[in-house]
Amino acid sequence: MGTVLLAVSAAVAGMVVVGGLVRAGRREARAERARLVEQGRVQALRSMEAVWLLGHREFEEYVAELCRRDGCTDVKRVGGANDLGADVTGRLPDGRKIVVQCKRYAKHRTVGSPDLQRFNGTARDEHGADVPLFVASCTFTKQARAFAARHRLVLIDVDLLGFWNSGTALTTLLDLDIGRSGTNRRLTPDT
Repeated sequence: MGTVLLAVSAAVAGMVVVGGLVRAGRREARAERARLVEQGRVQALRSMEAVWLLGHREFEEYVAELCRRDGCTDVKRVGGANDLGADVTGRLPDGRKIVVQCKRYAKHRTVGSPDLQRFNGTARDEHGADVPLFVASCTFTKQARAFAARHRLVLIDVDLLGFWNSGTALTTLLDLDIGRSGTNRRLTPDT
């Protein structure tokens, strides 16, 4: 009887130890997941900090490279003086022509409706865009968002640019409802 009691006690003690190890493993796994999420957030922030440091032409090439990464073809950086609002052109994976206007502004600035009106006047008529895309390193004003929604312009603001930069496919961003996505609140300037 003493041997059986000893065996049962050893089995119970073993289960307690194993249970403790399993719980510790779960805690470690949760902590690792939380660390990876935070690391991803910090990397995205660092990436956006790097984007704000780019020059205008570098920003255009950066956007062109994101288009290439997402399967766009015939991607060219064409921006410069007298570009008539086209900084990057190319074809989406489904063959539609994309014309991109890029604005690399400080994060506390905004893009207003007049910039979008000029782009809208040339993107389709002058450049033959099936998808006119306006990418900015800041936010768009409420009026600019409303204009874009009425005229079927695709806007990528600083928030969506962060997602695009972190791996979200351009084709996913094209389907967003500009009238309701993003924010028109300015970011605070660096001190």
